[in-house]
Amino acid sequence: MTSKRRNRFISLAVLIVFNSCSFSAKVSKGYFDKAKLKQYDVIIVPGVPFEGEAWSRTMKLRVYWSKYLYEAGIARNIIYSGSAVYSAYFESKIMAQYAIALGIPAAHIFSETKAEHSTENVYYSWKLAKRLGFKSIALATDQFQSKQLRRFIVKKVDPSIDLIPFVTDTIRMMEPGMVTPSIDYEQSSMKGFISLKKREGFRKRWRGTRGLNIDQDAD
Repeated sequence: MTSKRRNRFISLAVLIVFNSCSFSAKVSKGYFDKAKLKQYDVIIVPGVPFEGEAWSRTMKLRVYWSKYLYEAGIARNIIYSGSAVYSAYFESKIMAQYAIALGIPAAHIFSETKAEHSTENVYYSWKLAKRLGFKSIALATDQFQSKQLRRFIVKKVDPSIDLIPFVTDTIRMMEPGMVTPSIDYEQSSMKGFISLKKREGFRKRWRGTRGLNIDQDAD
């Protein structure tokens, strides 16, 4: 097999695996059609690492999707979730800064800063939502993460939490007009930061990914 054919094969294999672990466009649209009939007190938006100077495409899409849901009246408030995990920046605070710069009122934005894994994004944000008195809650993120967290939400958190995964056609329509506003990202950095990879071994990180390191008594 030539190098070119091998690369094509690998790319195809990766695509097949990704698609099998992600909601299809049709399924995502179905979730959205149900969600738009409601108005949620709050949506949970998981974070991704921020390396400084510019946000990743994944972070940009998650923030813009939350903005779309807020402006459409589907979400009254937004919780961005994520600690400083693999970089020195609190993921939730960086996303909140971008969201405010894009015009979402700060009064409707909350940051959850404890979570270090996607399962914890959901759990700790759910706990925060309850403390804030929010009743109707949804997870708003990409199709892949939505599918990965669905079972955890139902079994371990609260089955009443709805899912609002990206709608592919809407994202495609929005993306050409997406801008990157300037933010003072240093104000969202953690002093004395140590990467999760240096603080925990692979086994403990894997437990965290499965939601087994969650502090059930955390506020």
